[in-house]
Amino acid sequence: MTRLIAVLFALLFAGAVAAEDRYVGYYYPEVTSEEDFDRVVRASQGAGKAVRIDFVNVLTAAQLEAPESPRFVFFAKGEGSKTLVLVALDDEVFSTLYRARALLAQLTVSVRRGGFFRQEELQYVATFYDLLQLMQFDELVISDGQSWAHRVNFKRQ
Repeated sequence: MTRLIAVLFALLFAGAVAAEDRYVGYYYPEVTSEEDFDRVVRASQGAGKAVRIDFVNVLTAAQLEAPESPRFVFFAKGEGSKTLVLVALDDEVFSTLYRARALLAQLTVSVRRGGFFRQEELQYVATFYDLLQLMQFDELVISDGQSWAHRVNFKRQ
């Protein structure tokens, strides 16, 4: 009887997790690690879905305009486009979570050079995660597209 209850609980829990993240198994594998990002450098002024989608479109356009083929892709998913997904397109660019984080650090340099961070005087303190926090993304999922996925949960105070 105890085993039956345990099996039923496991099935219910698995169903709840699957319902929570319907992109697992389609865009990326099961999430293997997770972290929370709760630093808020500045209160957001109500960034909406259009801002998040435009951000992804700008990143994608920049990649497509470059002479080399993209090695990773960005896309926004979920209600209100509040999940940013970043998936590698080859076996080397995100072969480890550390390499993925290094790419995010490089993206930090790119966004710090932009007008928004200069206008808001955040170019010396803000990171790529801070930008996603300001745009009110709920989460970022980074994956090698093969064996691992890492979720960053953006917590707002």
